[in-house]
Amino acid sequence: MLIVDWTEDALEDLDLIIQYIFEFHPVSAYQFEDHVFQSAQKLSDHPYMGIAGRALGTRELLVHPNYWLTYEVTDVISILSVIHTRKLYP
Repeated sequence: MLIVDWTEDALEDLDLIIQYIFEFHPVSAYQFEDHVFQSAQKLSDHPYMGIAGRALGTRELLVHPNYWLTYEVTDVISILSVIHTRKLYP
């Protein structure tokens, strides 16, 4: 079981998304936040459940039809970013 560690960039990404959703539907914003954190925590037991990432050394996990988590697996799982699926990446 690995520790899941969120980078500041990833937390900022998630915060901006939550703020945007909150403007239109506060309950959905909290539900989305819970879902993203629960999905990320599953990586603790299954670090390779995401697909190989587009950036070298990363992996990607679809946590919602519109959002990916990008992460690295080392001695911990580092969540690097939360990205909208329409955004060009990397």
